[in-house]
Amino acid sequence: MDRKKKKYKNIIVKGVNPENDSRNVVMREVDESSIDTTERVYQKGSTHVQVRSRLPEAQLFSLAEYHYQDAERTGYSQYSYWKSVWQNFIKNKSAVVMLIIFAVMFIFTFVSPHISKFDVATLRYDSKLAFISPNSTYWFGTDQLGADYWCQVWYATRLSIILAISVSFGQILLGTVIGLLWGYVRWLDRPITELYNLINNIPTIIYMTLISLMVGKSYLIIGGALIVFGWLGTARNVRNMVLMYRDREYNLASRCLGTSLWRILYRNIFPYLVSVVVLRLALAIPGTIAYETTLAYLGLISVDTPSLGILLRNARSVFMQYPYMLIFPALIVSIITVTFYLVGNAFSDACDPRNHM
Repeated sequence: MDRKKKKYKNIIVKGVNPENDSRNVVMREVDESSIDTTERVYQKGSTHVQVRSRLPEAQLFSLAEYHYQDAERTGYSQYSYWKSVWQNFIKNKSAVVMLIIFAVMFIFTFVSPHISKFDVATLRYDSKLAFISPNSTYWFGTDQLGADYWCQVWYATRLSIILAISVSFGQILLGTVIGLLWGYVRWLDRPITELYNLINNIPTIIYMTLISLMVGKSYLIIGGALIVFGWLGTARNVRNMVLMYRDREYNLASRCLGTSLWRILYRNIFPYLVSVVVLRLALAIPGTIAYETTLAYLGLISVDTPSLGILLRNARSVFMQYPYMLIFPALIVSIITVTFYLVGNAFSDACDPRNHM
């Protein structure tokens, strides 16, 4: 084959040990006046050097236009934290069923007054109708005063659930904030520790008894007292976890860059605590209902408005003769406790990013 002879100024060969598998690299500085236009057949492994110095620059290079939206779209991730949380949660079928049961029961507490034959606000008390067993007129029977038990049970359920959710959210919110400050701000460690020891070393029932007798027995006062003295467990748990993340490199870098305290706590540390906080919240709701039941059983809550605790207290002396007085409120309390325990554990696991795919 006809080949045109090339002229080279210099030939620089950089070779490596032929025993190795690495290819020899040949760098050649080609005479700019020579252009190779003939066809060549190259052997396998040989280095082909094309002369491009005579080509126009427009053919050698083309500028790529920059589009901000395209760049964002290229680097955008389809991952969504809360979407992943929901996808992981619905995989737990038992927890989903329990959540549906609780939602239906809570909604029914608002529907029941419209289908009931009696209204809890205008109940008629007649001792002659006391302790009537469940029948077509009195679906849950009557209590010791002859009042319809159906409307009382569902009204008490609605009140207890609202009270439990409100108090639990207040406890978790206050405990989380105090726990974050307790674990991150070093100079607050000593005073908060002393406050924790002061409150924790005295049984909570003593505080509640004093508040009930000296301040009042209304649900608003008792709910506020439960929040004030119920943050201890959450704060201690959050504080111990904050100590694990406080001095990590990204937090040290944030402090050096002048990031505010609340931004560090909210953006850097709190995401690691979501699963723990959710679990504490799920367990606090049935715990609050149980505590409210105990306070009502001891007579530390006003009996003017029926709650599940008050109904259980009223049934303590007659449940052997009239078991329905205890069965209905106790069954509802059990359903709430079990549903929140299963749903809380499942949602806590779903909030853990390590379980996200």
